[in-house]
Amino acid sequence: MELKSNEEKVTLALLLSVDCGSYDAEASLDELCELVKSAGAIPEVCVMQKLEKPESATYVGTGKLKEVAEICTQREIDLIVADNELTPTQIKNLEKATDVRVIDRTMLILDIFASRARSKEGKLQVELAQLKYMLPRLTGKGVEMSRLGGGIGTRGPGETKLETDRRHIRRKMETLKEQLADVEKHRNMLRNRRKKEGVITCAIVGYTNAGKSTLMNYLTDAGVLAENKLFATLDPTSRALKLPSGVSVMLIDTVGLVRRLPHHLVEAFRSTLEEAAQSDIILNVCDASSEEARVHMKVTEDLLNSLGCGDTPIITVLNKCDLIESDVIEQQFESGIKISAKTGEGIDELLNAIEQSLPMRFKTVNLLIPFANAGLLNEIRQKAILNSEEYVAEGIKAVAVVDEEIYSKVKEFEEK
Repeated sequence: MELKSNEEKVTLALLLSVDCGSYDAEASLDELCELVKSAGAIPEVCVMQKLEKPESATYVGTGKLKEVAEICTQREIDLIVADNELTPTQIKNLEKATDVRVIDRTMLILDIFASRARSKEGKLQVELAQLKYMLPRLTGKGVEMSRLGGGIGTRGPGETKLETDRRHIRRKMETLKEQLADVEKHRNMLRNRRKKEGVITCAIVGYTNAGKSTLMNYLTDAGVLAENKLFATLDPTSRALKLPSGVSVMLIDTVGLVRRLPHHLVEAFRSTLEEAAQSDIILNVCDASSEEARVHMKVTEDLLNSLGCGDTPIITVLNKCDLIESDVIEQQFESGIKISAKTGEGIDELLNAIEQSLPMRFKTVNLLIPFANAGLLNEIRQKAILNSEEYVAEGIKAVAVVDEEIYSKVKEFEEK
């Protein structure tokens, strides 16, 4: 699905929503506007109708449909984007009444994901999600498969075009699942190796456009794409971060979230999101300047709970504090570390919070090692982090960050 009709003319989109009272339709429509912009189109006009439930045939009522058709003609609309998942019948009838191409929220997000995926795993996950979404929506007219990596194979004897399309999609889905299983196996091997080597992982999670990539870049010079767009980052990026104590942690940037994220995508990106679930520390980054900040935090917290992160230390990071008054933040949030990933404000406090949340296997100790046991100092240099040493009359004073193994050997020399 290519949103830009050509290089010169930008796609004008009409956003269509049915408010059934089951969620904040206004906020959801605002978010749809941002999604449309991220996809490269211009949200020209928004139309909302309050109904008990969407019309099964046309999504909106007959009168509203006529109004939408008139707007499409007057404004030269190229695309209609519905804020709910549409059935094939609803899409067909909307297109027939307006003579404009129609997509829904899920199709739009899938399209954005497809354009942003860079890694092999990301591309496989997006393609699988697209196929899962497409399969029940095939109609007898057949489906254009070229954008999914190749045309349809030779039609089987006695099969209709529809049956051939379905068979092709199911076969493609099985292949993608096998490829993803191989990628996930490799990911698990890397994860197990990190644990074996004692690498501490710290995952950055949060709502899309909260500034996660900007924070990652500020802390590690990772060079991750950081734009004021939804889903600017899709693939996880890992970089080493050295804390003030000298301990290094592996910082992992993850895909952003949105409210009502289609289950196709939650399922498809579960292995990527599990990078957060398996981490030692989680940074829940929130755009504190957004009016929807509390809602955004709730979306992230719900997902973390569903992934079983209840026992993992979670640090609430209130980003973009340079755009909002401090007392306003304090009114909105009971706790959290106020930072600006753009200016660097509050970063020292954040690094200290990460250090305070380090797993118990690392400990900062003040030691007085007798000269007779000076060999321990060499072992600390090789296997731990020696921050300072000073020779005094009683022996060697040292400050070090040690793991459980080294601590068991030096604890008798620890200064209380």
